[in-house]
Amino acid sequence: MTAVDPVPQQEAAPACYRHPKRETYVRCVRCDRYICADCMRDAAVGQQCAECVREGNKGVRQARSVFGGRVTVTPWVTYVLIALNVLAYLAELARPSLLERFDGLGSGMVGPDGGYYVPSATTDPGYHLVGIAHGEWDRLLTSAFLHQPPGQGFGVLHIALNMWWIWRLGRPLEEMLGRTRFAALYLLAALGGSVLAFLVSPHTGALGASGAVFGLTAAYWVFSRRLGHDMTEANQLTILSLVWLVVSAGFTSWQGHLGGFLAGGVIALAFAYAPGRYRVLVQAAAGVALLAVLLALTAVKASDLAVL
Repeated sequence: MTAVDPVPQQEAAPACYRHPKRETYVRCVRCDRYICADCMRDAAVGQQCAECVREGNKGVRQARSVFGGRVTVTPWVTYVLIALNVLAYLAELARPSLLERFDGLGSGMVGPDGGYYVPSATTDPGYHLVGIAHGEWDRLLTSAFLHQPPGQGFGVLHIALNMWWIWRLGRPLEEMLGRTRFAALYLLAALGGSVLAFLVSPHTGALGASGAVFGLTAAYWVFSRRLGHDMTEANQLTILSLVWLVVSAGFTSWQGHLGGFLAGGVIALAFAYAPGRYRVLVQAAAGVALLAVLLALTAVKASDLAVL
């Protein structure tokens, strides 16, 4: 009897390390593992797997804007802020009572008839106190997203002008700062306007994005000067804003305009002139410090108004 040689076994085709049922002969140039078409990533030389690409990107330094923020191509924060203002305007048109609840009223009293009165020491249960001084601190920010409805003040022109100003200045500022710093600038300017209005005229329900807009104007001037840009446009916009602040003082909240301008200017100076080595720390500390000062001033004024 003669021995029969065994039939040689055919070697199995290699398979993707992530998809074992997919045959492939391509290997990752970094880890040498087999990868299928879905797992391949183009590299400078050959193909890499997704994990090697992810690992390699960890060592790639993120591009930064001129003042330290992440570079942004699309000004999403600007778009979102405009959208929020427009949505709030539509909401107040559908439900006018939102204005009374979320405007910048510092201290007021609602009577049995639903009307608003200057607070007084009364024990009548039909009256109740409302406003920032009486626990409604959310008004400090919500008022910055509300605008005068048609038939009152500037009407639709109020929101139209503010949204144009945000569109005009928001895009270049967001490009300079990055999204996080720009959002901080906008909100702190809005808060600064609300706080000064609360300090000076607490019995008036101010509203509008004008405080934030004035803050953006101040910041645009500071950044343009810091970067050595042609100051013609920045000077024109700033002068126009200051002239409007004075001219409109009799029928708009000049306090909100001035407060926003000052707050925006202060935080812009911190963002623009923070030393490179400690830039992030200085910028963050400046933002927190300004926020703390504004809230402290609000607390002091609220405690004074709460005592009738």
